[in-house]
Amino acid sequence: MCTDCKMESSAVEIDGSVMEGGGQILRVSAALSCITGSSINISKVRAGRSTPGLRPQHLSGLQLVSDLCSGSLQGAAIGSTDIMCPSVALPCALYSDASSQLILKGGTNAEMAPQIDYTVKVFKPMVERFGVHFDCDIRMRGYYPKGGGEVMVTVNPVKELQPVVMTERGNITKIYGRAFVAGVLPYKLAKDMSAAAVRTIRKEIKELYINIPALQEKEKACGNGNGIIIIAESSTGCVFAGSALGKKGVYVDKIGIEAAEMLLRNIRHNGCVDEFLQDQLIIFMALAKGTSRIRTGAVTLHTQTAIHIAEQLTQAKFTITKSEDELSSDDTFIIECEGSGAVNKHL
Repeated sequence: MCTDCKMESSAVEIDGSVMEGGGQILRVSAALSCITGSSINISKVRAGRSTPGLRPQHLSGLQLVSDLCSGSLQGAAIGSTDIMCPSVALPCALYSDASSQLILKGGTNAEMAPQIDYTVKVFKPMVERFGVHFDCDIRMRGYYPKGGGEVMVTVNPVKELQPVVMTERGNITKIYGRAFVAGVLPYKLAKDMSAAAVRTIRKEIKELYINIPALQEKEKACGNGNGIIIIAESSTGCVFAGSALGKKGVYVDKIGIEAAEMLLRNIRHNGCVDEFLQDQLIIFMALAKGTSRIRTGAVTLHTQTAIHIAEQLTQAKFTITKSEDELSSDDTFIIECEGSGAVNKHL
């Protein structure tokens, strides 16, 4: 899905300090620049943060996108507040009839980022509704701050994205997950996290069996860490999650309770996506051909920022309306998008 790989266009000026004012602007801008072939200039990167400019994780992400599309970056250094991505578009090789493989290395379970299990169990099945199909092989789990995780992603090319309508949540039919420890941490911590999570969920959902096994990660884990992820599935195929990672000095019961309360919060509003998937779907809605509608909870600042950038870099148009049906809460909304209809000209 790209424009002509040789297309030249004037750069789109993006203010990196508006709205969320952080990494979200960088992520969405770089992804859409790569797909559409639009040159972008991002100024005032993270200007309002205590440590302005690019941090290591932002630089790594930008460099990854640049390498994928054989592009060039200007201002790509830690602390930089001005970034230029001249006329980039995914190379034709990624649009052939063969699958493309990419090995990502770093931390698969890190602070301030979704656990890799979220990508596999929540993100993957939901974006497949747009017609995107990929495999994600977790070869090694890496824990903050040591890292060392390794994931191989195999992506199948697609002609165009189809619009998605997710407005019926249905009933929660399944709750499961994993509580884990790695490295030198004792197995008992995983059992205690699981038990605390189950107790918390049982206060609101009593009729379902909750399966959160405790696991000791040994051979395929790098570093010391512990955490939990809990998945809920609905009768209409919606998927939600709550997760938390262990922190020094924090009782593991609190970690289990945190993940459980996060999950419960994301299913109370009767929407079809959780607060973390909500903003990640904006790019797909913007690129799809036709009108997408997604029922969700309160619209996050990350989502508002993604919409702002998507409308700058594509022809997509978004509207957000309050959901008024009998199943809605005060925090239930419909995000609608008339997509730009991006086409992969190499298929």
